[in-house]
Amino acid sequence: MLDAYGRKIEYIRVSLTDRCNLRCRYCMPAEGVEWHEPESVLSYEEILKVLEAASRLGLKKVRITGGEPLVRKGVVDFVRRVKAIPGIEDIALSTNGIKLAMMAKDLKEAGINRVNISLDTLKSDRYKYVTRYGSLDDVFRGIDRALELGLEPVKINAVIMKGFNDDEWAEWLDLVREKPIHVRFIELMPLGESHPWAKDAYLPFSEMIEGIKEYVELISGGRPEGAGPAAYYTFLGAKGSIGFIHALSNHFCGDCNRIRLTATGEIHPCLASLDAVDIKGALRNGEDIEAVLAKAILLKPEEHHMELYTGEEKDKRMFKMGG
Repeated sequence: MLDAYGRKIEYIRVSLTDRCNLRCRYCMPAEGVEWHEPESVLSYEEILKVLEAASRLGLKKVRITGGEPLVRKGVVDFVRRVKAIPGIEDIALSTNGIKLAMMAKDLKEAGINRVNISLDTLKSDRYKYVTRYGSLDDVFRGIDRALELGLEPVKINAVIMKGFNDDEWAEWLDLVREKPIHVRFIELMPLGESHPWAKDAYLPFSEMIEGIKEYVELISGGRPEGAGPAAYYTFLGAKGSIGFIHALSNHFCGDCNRIRLTATGEIHPCLASLDAVDIKGALRNGEDIEAVLAKAILLKPEEHHMELYTGEEKDKRMFKMGG
């Protein structure tokens, strides 16, 4: 299906829950989080109905997100049922990696094709600080298990923050030399908890790439399957690649092919826009789901304006959105 600007929409990100087993500082407060009430969250049956309707409209790629999707009970069986939907060609998973090692085999057998793992630092003390109580060892067990099982391409998403982790380029490059993984460096976006300090911590793509060029000569290329919006590079001796997701400094809205379904049943046509369409009400009232999806797709804006820091961004929390 095409949106109002002629973009082919074929990718839906599905948030299963707002719950998470970490409390990353730029994403969630340490305590006092107002979780979604269970009755407000879509059941697996309801999500499957949305995905069946989406597939009939031509959406063929599904990414399962959270919060942390692996904390919701029954996720493996849910993946198996998504895999059985005609027209769904690719199922990916975004995870913090904490539970991945113990679940990767079952997820692979159920139908997960590839994984993205959120990891902002390779230093144990910094990881403990930014996640508040996560274990870097758990994440690397998950990465190694995903590689072992062939859940490839294995991608790492690292949000780069000035004064926190912008001095680790050498360590990241060593990791890409050692393992066939694809590390994507992401500009900090002014959403939710990050909004108050995004201006001070924000590091643009231009500064990231200059920092890396001090260590290696970059070669454009190395783009993995399902690469999305990142600009990719490789370098001599690399087993994987590095990429840059520059949503603020050089946004890629013209090529955006996705919509988002939140755990509470809202379709968000754009991550940064407050526009959303209630599909939960339609589901529970027996309305035409395809029509609701089509309406949401046509609401997709031409581009975002996060770089302007309008103030609206603080109301968009990634763990609620399924970023």
